[in-house]
Amino acid sequence: MKWSNKLVALTIALLAIGGCNDSDPEPVIQPPPPVNANIKVVHAVSDAPDVAVNANGNVAVANLAFGEAAGPLSVAAGNFNTSVDAKLPGDTLTTVIPQTSLSLTQATDYVIFATGKVADDSIEPLVVNFPQTAVSSGNVRLRVVHAAASAPTVDVHLTAPADALSAGTVAATLEFSDATGDVTVPAGDYRVRITPAGNLTTVVFDSGTVALASGSDLTIAALDSRFAGPSPVSLLALVQGGNTSLELLDTGSVSAVRVVHDVSDAPAVDILVDDAEAINALAFPDFTGYAELAPDTYNVKVAADADNSVVVINADLELESGAYYTVHAVGSLTEESIEPLVVMDHPRRIATAAQIRVIHGSSLAGPVDVYLTANSDISAAAAALSNVPFKADSGYIQVPAGDYFVTVTPTGSKTAAIGPVAVTLDANSIYTAVARDGEGLTTDLGLILMDDFSN
Repeated sequence: MKWSNKLVALTIALLAIGGCNDSDPEPVIQPPPPVNANIKVVHAVSDAPDVAVNANGNVAVANLAFGEAAGPLSVAAGNFNTSVDAKLPGDTLTTVIPQTSLSLTQATDYVIFATGKVADDSIEPLVVNFPQTAVSSGNVRLRVVHAAASAPTVDVHLTAPADALSAGTVAATLEFSDATGDVTVPAGDYRVRITPAGNLTTVVFDSGTVALASGSDLTIAALDSRFAGPSPVSLLALVQGGNTSLELLDTGSVSAVRVVHDVSDAPAVDILVDDAEAINALAFPDFTGYAELAPDTYNVKVAADADNSVVVINADLELESGAYYTVHAVGSLTEESIEPLVVMDHPRRIATAAQIRVIHGSSLAGPVDVYLTANSDISAAAAALSNVPFKADSGYIQVPAGDYFVTVTPTGSKTAAIGPVAVTLDANSIYTAVARDGEGLTTDLGLILMDDFSN
């Protein structure tokens, strides 16, 4: 009887518990939160100025130069609007890529390339995308984009460093604005070579040995080259998942160097590179064209043409791959103040503006103001450059094409020390003006006119 009572009580309790479970709501499993898309933007228009990139009506990137990448920008999936404005002289903007609408998928990476040329009005966006998934261990995932508007259809070869080229080494054949899909290869050492399509003997780009680390996810874009050397392209490698990028130059890239004799009281000189004569009898105020040297560190001597034992400059010069340099000899022989002034040049031309650059190479002038005006009267004009010291480099200043006068005055004065010099500046051109002393330190100061001034 006691066991029967207990069994009945247990049965009632179990039924009660079961009834409670039946009345509770089923647990709700929440879906994972959406994963944003990531967007990077690459300026790949070689004859364009810096640009501003707009995203959904706001400025996302205020200043992006050619060959640079911006981002990643994290954006919710859905509709996304972007446009690109070129930055013109006078802080004005002009739209070069009108508003473009994209439908973004969550957990997807996008790279937007601004491609084409200003000169032929062919600028347009090129978009590549790929999922945000991990790369399998021991492998590398990559995709290749042809964003070099000046280059024809090419074959891209991806090989081991020592492998010869063959039809079987062609990883992709790409026209301008083409892109491959994702390609997965084992991590290790590789070599990227680019040839004209169907041509195995003419290599227009050679990366040399490139180490690709396990887990890397890379977008590799061919751009029109802005570097010294024979290759028409360079490669920009974007590492996904961060803001890291790497420029890959052709192994044939060189250092380009020119020399300016800007010592007005010195005779003609010889330039010795590692004690071998490279330039003979360079006289004031002359300058050389660019000479190509293998990237390295060189000893450079400037010696009297009549007697090379008389050395006025003895300096070591480290030259980077792909870089352009101008070496100015400045100062005074009488004052025993001759020294080298080494400046880096960036001779990429911009279709929307003239670029003018001023270098202060006059040992007598002191700090100066530089005027660039529509007429020769500077009395009411503001200086384009103020308080410029000896040996200063203004950098490249973009101005509208047109006729101008260049006038140089002592800082704070409206009395011309040099000029006014009438000049005509064309778009897509580069002009360098070097302030110099007068002949023998006794005549009027003047300008050494270089680049497209001399052409």
